Amino acid sequence: MSGASKPGVRQIIQRARELGVGIPAFNVAHLPMTEPIIRAVRDQDSFALVEVSRIDWVKFGAESPEAVMIEYRIHEDPRHVRLHLDHVPAVDEDQNKVDYRAIITEALELGYDSVMIDASRLSLEENIRVTREVAELARRTGAPVEAELGAVLGHEKGPLPPYEELFRTGRGFTREDEAVRFARESGCDWLSVAIGNIHGAVGEATKDQKKVEAHLALDHLKKLAEVTRLPLVLHGGSGIRQSDMLASMKHGIVKVNVGTEIRQAYEQVLKAGGSVAEAQEATYARTSSLIKEWFQLSGVRARLTS
Repeated sequence: MSGASKPGVRQIIQRARELGVGIPAFNVAHLPMTEPIIRAVRDQDSFALVEVSRIDWVKFGAESPEAVMIEYRIHEDPRHVRLHLDHVPAVDEDQNKVDYRAIITEALELGYDSVMIDASRLSLEENIRVTREVAELARRTGAPVEAELGAVLGHEKGPLPPYEELFRTGRGFTREDEAVRFARESGCDWLSVAIGNIHGAVGEATKDQKKVEAHLALDHLKKLAEVTRLPLVLHGGSGIRQSDMLASMKHGIVKVNVGTEIRQAYEQVLKAGGSVAEAQEATYARTSSLIKEWFQLSGVRARLTS
């Protein structure tokens, strides 16, 4: 596919929305995971985003946005994958302020296809202001901007309350009234929402634990899709009940982030004394299985990129 005819990620996301498909977005927690992720997507004749978040290079082994871009360029196949800058927080999980503008500017200059600013730990007004600032930055390159509204929990220090309590009380759920204003004023292209999904833990004591099986408030999702009219994103995709995840794609979810499952597949091999090459094959196998069996998206590439 020539550069002139290659559809942009904005167009691919719009096509996914029309088809009721949620595109997988696989996090690179360690640089050697890049190649097997891309190979799995290609071999399944599917389409996905390869992505890296700030937490992947601060707390794991992704090194930097530049290092991921270099590795991605070696193996890239634009027919099947594009590169996304995932969570860059304005305030991180340890409550530290982050120079998000410098990180996102670097990613745009490196050629990332899309970027995410997460100012959800700020007030609604500040979240809107910061997101609008990043949207103006990204406009120079045409890269879509993802933002977050609500609180997708899991990265914070300490244990979460029992999951069913979180779900029952709607703690952190994206509010409908705030979503209306955010969609109107922030300038974001895609919106990450909190509807029962949670991130995998990243603390040293908990990062190897299996995630709780989360479920989704689908009626709430429908309302958010109706009032925002934006493509919506589901973070914390690992461990979500499959029936809920597939149903969410019919009600506005166009991108589903997956990190914990493939990261743990990679790390468990190394922890057991295996080689990097063996860890890569474990990543490939798990990514392939997710695309084929969990997302049920084998063979979908032509429908998304034509």
